[in-house]
Amino acid sequence: MLQQTTVATVKSYFEQFLKIWPEVEDLANAPLDDVLHAWQGLGYYARARNLHKCAKLIVTEYEGDFPNSESELLILPGIGPYTAAALASIAFGQKATPVDGNIERVMARLNAITEALPKAKPKLKKLAVQFTPAKRAGDYAQALMDIGATICTPKNAKCDICPLNSDCQAAAEGLADKLPKRQAKKPKPTRRGTAYWLVNSNREILLRRRPEKGLLGGMIEVPSSVWLEGKSAGTKVKNEAPIQTDWEALPGVVRHTFTHFHLELAVVAGRCSAAKHKTKGIWCGAEEFDQHALPTVMKKVVAHAQKHAKKHPH
Repeated sequence: MLQQTTVATVKSYFEQFLKIWPEVEDLANAPLDDVLHAWQGLGYYARARNLHKCAKLIVTEYEGDFPNSESELLILPGIGPYTAAALASIAFGQKATPVDGNIERVMARLNAITEALPKAKPKLKKLAVQFTPAKRAGDYAQALMDIGATICTPKNAKCDICPLNSDCQAAAEGLADKLPKRQAKKPKPTRRGTAYWLVNSNREILLRRRPEKGLLGGMIEVPSSVWLEGKSAGTKVKNEAPIQTDWEALPGVVRHTFTHFHLELAVVAGRCSAAKHKTKGIWCGAEEFDQHALPTVMKKVVAHAQKHAKKHPH
């Protein structure tokens, strides 16, 4: 949960997860839909799928016990170099060096590294490894994380109370607030698509599950077209609509921002009979939406459709 997300946001989710699934066996035996539903609002849903896969693997291949070495942890789903090092050092007392953004910042300033990120990452990792003690590596890592989070902050660093001040080259040279340097970010592209709000004669709405692989994999969505860059991408209606019917464009668009791109979805509304078997997907009433793992962007689509479809009846 802490990958890409702050402690303040994670805390309530973490507590709820432990309440629902207190043991790894409980999580392994849970339906994926339940896990995705409990994850709603945290984003980066691949983490939830990997967490579920990891729990299953721990139970089936490791008899419920986590491996404690960095190399073995790296084999598990969803565990990359940072998480493997964090678990090995903090949870199991092994000599390993997790390097997050806080530690990168401390290393850059401590050693006055002026090379810009992300190119400087290997050098900063090497420096952090060199300082890692043979014993209490987890305490070392957490201490650096806390210094970065509370003292050696991105802006207005509190150098006067920093325990590393006397050894910090950036502080000595007055460079603290200028490091680490970062390459200018490229502007995020905008992708566009169409969401299809289909209502049957029983007042049920069509939902469907997205493919397991890819963005929002395994999540439930209001059916939508592919999301493409380009001004005309949002006009794709007939070719990718779930059925052929008289689709009516609703006013406005739904906007959402992902890590690497902005998304604009036009929403079109249509009606059909209650012959559910002819259309693949999940039919449910609006009052049942909260039973499904709808990502934030799809909740926006639902709210948009409910607001505007009533004003534009068929």
